[in-house]
Amino acid sequence: MNEQIILKIENLSKKFGSNQVLKNVCLEVAKGDIYGILGLSGAGKSTLVRCINGLEQFDEGTIAFNGEVVNFDRNYRRQVAMIFQQFNLLDQRTVLKNVMLASELFGEKHCQNKAMQLLKLVGLEDKVDAYPSQLSGGQRQRVAIARALMSDPQVLLCDEATSALDPETTNQILNLLLQLNRELGLTIIMISHQMNVIEQICNKVAIIDQAQIVESGNAQDIFLFPKTDISKRIIYSGHINTKVDNSKFVKLIFNGEIDTPIVANIIQDCNIALSIIYADSKVVNGRIYGQLILTMPADSRDATKLCKYLQLKQIHFEEVVASELQ
Repeated sequence: MNEQIILKIENLSKKFGSNQVLKNVCLEVAKGDIYGILGLSGAGKSTLVRCINGLEQFDEGTIAFNGEVVNFDRNYRRQVAMIFQQFNLLDQRTVLKNVMLASELFGEKHCQNKAMQLLKLVGLEDKVDAYPSQLSGGQRQRVAIARALMSDPQVLLCDEATSALDPETTNQILNLLLQLNRELGLTIIMISHQMNVIEQICNKVAIIDQAQIVESGNAQDIFLFPKTDISKRIIYSGHINTKVDNSKFVKLIFNGEIDTPIVANIIQDCNIALSIIYADSKVVNGRIYGQLILTMPADSRDATKLCKYLQLKQIHFEEVVASELQ
């Protein structure tokens, strides 16, 4: 099935003075995607999203929306909405008035009923007369989401939208975004430096590093088979601490189809002692994926026996060295 590309970015470049913050960025987002853009602080991801919504001008390249090059007119700004890390609510306005503001800026009147419906959708129908100072961080972000939806956008940009929230509230906001994606067909672009946020709801991922997209594709492929050094660093950060030497490991990949005790079976059937240095499972795009990284037996005969056993059991694996896990 052919995907309908709703947003296409080609060769986007941007400098602040002599500092190159974006360099030849290319990205295609299909309608209905929850597309994660993941990178460390300073990589250029926030500048990219600000270029997409027109808050920043770019030096070179094009952005096309539904096949037409964007000129950032009123119609485009209605179709591509945004929520921010710090919510950006007006303290002197009630929740209802904050949500209505989006329509007022586009010259629309009589939008109270629509604002009420959206507040109900995000679970805040009982907070219409409250002020932002009376709300929790998660509630304020829900208000910001309702406000963004007032223009009936096709795309919602989320710039570190959960970074200021605690883990439980983060999960609630991510579940809400997933609900909006499914019920409204809303395309979502998530900007984050937190891998756990991206992997929880995104079906596609791009890794940005030093102003460039270095890796992109389906989320499960990026997380299970990272190719670039920065991708490995982000994915394994805080989990794997090895010396950067030639020590060998074997990485086992599974996609939810294997429900047997793999390590126990290897030890029993092959009579090999193994150490687990990393184990993780993720729900990516509604399916459970996981990987195990084990020490490779020092004895070459045991190593050969292990590899042949994994091939026989049709368990996907690859041999890696310590330096590839940094």
